[in-house]
Amino acid sequence: MIPDRIQIEFGDITKLEVDAIVNAANTSLLGGGGVDGAIHKAAGPELLEYCRNLNGCATGEAKITPGFKLHAKYIIHTPGPKWREGRVNEDVLLANCYKNSLKLAVENNIKTIAFPAISTGVYCFPVKRATNIALNEAINFLAKNEKIEKIIFICYDITTFDVYKRLTGGYP
Repeated sequence: MIPDRIQIEFGDITKLEVDAIVNAANTSLLGGGGVDGAIHKAAGPELLEYCRNLNGCATGEAKITPGFKLHAKYIIHTPGPKWREGRVNEDVLLANCYKNSLKLAVENNIKTIAFPAISTGVYCFPVKRATNIALNEAINFLAKNEKIEKIIFICYDITTFDVYKRLTGGYP
């Protein structure tokens, strides 16, 4: 059963009005392609300047920055794992992306947070597998923590949106 504090949406994460959006970053935190590039572009050049002082971020860990020109007050950056056929703890590393992002959200009094489909783009993590991990981590976190009011999983492509909806019972 999916808690009512979890929402699945189709759209552009950079347009959301939430306390924090999560960036599927690379370990340098200096921008890249996909959602990372879109977030850096929408937030403005101040984000890159701020990230230069963070000394990167390990895969599965998370760091927070201001949202700059975004509607979101904060950006939580978490580098997801590259898919290596399951040989290098990818599932654990991806789960840690969600755990550490949510932990950082609570530490910063964030009530609403939006996640992209971490690692499913150029990092090639299988979408269904990644979605199951994301949903399990969110459900487990919400079961133990009342501080987060809403977790939004925002999907930029219809294929990922369909997987989320099927796995959450949104489709027959």
